[in-house]
Order: sequence, then structure tokens, then C-alpha cells
Amino acid sequence: MDAESRRAWAYLSRVTEPPNPLLAQLVSSVGVVEAAARVRRRDLENDRLKRATAARFDIDCADADLEILDRMGGRLVTAEHEEWPHLAFAGFHTLNHEKRPQGHPPLVLWVVGPLELWDVAERSASIVGTRAITAYGDYVAADLAAGLVERDVAVVSGGAYGVDGAVHRATLAADGRTVAVLAAGIDVPYPAGHSALLHRIGRHGLVVTEYPPGMRPTRRQFLTRNRLVAALGRATVVVEAGVRSGAANTASWAKALGRPVGAVPGPITSSASVGCHDLLADRAKVITRAADVVELVGQVGELAPDVARPATGLDDLTDEELTVYEALPGRGKRAVQEIAVAAGLPVTEVLGPLTMLEVRGLVTQQEGSWKLAKH
Repeated sequence: MDAESRRAWAYLSRVTEPPNPLLAQLVSSVGVVEAAARVRRRDLENDRLKRATAARFDIDCADADLEILDRMGGRLVTAEHEEWPHLAFAGFHTLNHEKRPQGHPPLVLWVVGPLELWDVAERSASIVGTRAITAYGDYVAADLAAGLVERDVAVVSGGAYGVDGAVHRATLAADGRTVAVLAAGIDVPYPAGHSALLHRIGRHGLVVTEYPPGMRPTRRQFLTRNRLVAALGRATVVVEAGVRSGAANTASWAKALGRPVGAVPGPITSSASVGCHDLLADRAKVITRAADVVELVGQVGELAPDVARPATGLDDLTDEELTVYEALPGRGKRAVQEIAVAAGLPVTEVLGPLTMLEVRGLVTQQEGSWKLAKH
């Protein structure tokens, strides 16, 4: 990307609220340098685009913005860049844009970090949830993140307090790959309490935003940001969420983009899990361990192993053997005839199972009667 194009991208990043498909169409048709020039001189045929850029067209902070980006060791990433996650953003083109007017890919991304965005998006999971995290949610979020690191899955989240912070910290602690998608400028540590965390993510993972430096977050920007969190994860998992929450909004974006959605069940008495239970009622996948998430984001056939269940000496019994075994009392002993009556079997069909049960060490014979063996 040459210097002139870079300045043009930086200028256009600030001139409208993203995403703006009309601006993207202009760039696609005339090129980024000419598009920036037309916006500056108000030479725009589309009245809607002219109105959308009216408030900011004369604000050109491109040089200062790029200086901040360079000082942070960052880069601008566009659809022309080899790092652009084309596959991850492909779902935006199939959305119903009348129902989801914000359902467009970003025009340009401001990125800081050593990872490649397209590579991270190839095998990733977005884990989101409430800011008002409980001890239960904190434990589950960290456990899922650490388990995903073991399975080479990148963790995407929004850098906020609560579940976001828990998964970012756990991923970094396990030397994994994590991506924080911001609703503010790349130089704005929001929330302020996560300044050090976001700095660590920028050094070891990726910090990504479509907003230029200095931009403070608003509620609208958080909701717009959520579509990118959903798009960059091959699946979205909600750990804890209230009835109305940003996490539920991210899950709805994932569903609209055709991505699997999972939710962690919680106590029915916890208001922090109401949103998760609503998602589960709407057919989200139940998530109880990292392997469940890998099943959603992994390759074909990469299935979660069966849950380990405690084995007992009764697991391999035949139906007849189990029937005879259950015909014996918990205490005391019974004669063969009594066992046959309790089992509802002829006496001749009881002796064989009793012998096999004795071989397995489950029953013992005493003075012509049978009883359960002591263990």
C-alpha cells in the first residue's frame, strides 16, 4: 500500500460512521484515492452519501492518525491486503440488509499485533458474555479459553470487563492466540481498567477496530462492533448473559451470518444466565467443555469425545444376568426358587446367570442359597 492510498484509507475511515456501503461502492468503482478526493470536494452524485459525509468531510486527520498507528506498530488492513479475512466476512454479502442495515463488512481495519487476521479467523471461536460476571462465569470462561488453546483454537472477544476479560486473560496465560475487537479507536484503552490487558493483547495477539484513533465508544458502536466479533469466530459461545445484552446481540449476528451458536447453561436462579437459557431454548448448542466448542469450529469429523462415565461391574451384564442380579436382596440371601420367582424366570434359566455372576465376583453361594458379594 503506497503512502497516498494509505492516507486516503485513513481519511475515509473517519468521514462516515461505519459501515457505509455507499462509500464502499464508491471506493470499488473509482479507487480509494479518487474516492477520497471526491468526498473532500463534495463531488458526490449520491445524495445519501453526500449527506452521510457532510459533517466530517473537512476533518482530515489522516497524517496524525497514521502517525499514532505507526507509533503503536500497527497497520491498515483492507480487502486489497493479503491479511484480509475474505472467508470470515463473506457472510455479510448474503444478509438481508433491509432488516440488518449494519450487516456489511468493514471498509478498513486498524490492526495492532503480530498475528495474521486471516490465519486467526481460520480456526477461532468468539466467546462473549456479561460484564457483570459471576464466580461461576469467570471459572467457566477461563476453563473454556484454556481448553481451546490446548486445541489450537484462537479466542475472539470484545476486550470488555467480565467474560471478555476473563477469556482474554486465560488465553494469554496459556500462551494462546486471542483477538480483541474494539468499539473505539486503536489508541483508546476502553475500558480504562483494561489498558494493560489490551497492551498485552497487542503484543502477543491482535487488537482490531474499524474506528480511527481517538474515537470514543458509543452504544451504537458497540452494537456495530458485535458483528465483527461474530464474523471473526467460526462459532460464537455465550458464557453468561442477561435478557438484553451485547452478548445476545453478538449471538444474533452469528446466527444471521450462518455461524453456530453455543451457550453455557447456568443456575436457573441466576439472572446472569437467563440470556443463555433463552439461546438454548432457541436451539443453541449446549456448551459444557472446550471439546464442545471445537466440535463447532473444527474440521469435519473433529468431534467431541464422549463424556467419561464411571464404570461398574454391572455394565457388561446381559439382560438375563442383570435381571437375576436385581432379584437378589440387598441384605440376606435367597434360594434359587425364590430368585426365580423374584426374577420372573424359570428355575432352569436362573442357574446359568447365577454361575456367571459368581465368576464375575458379584454374587456368592452359601449353604445352597445365593447373596450379593461384599465389596
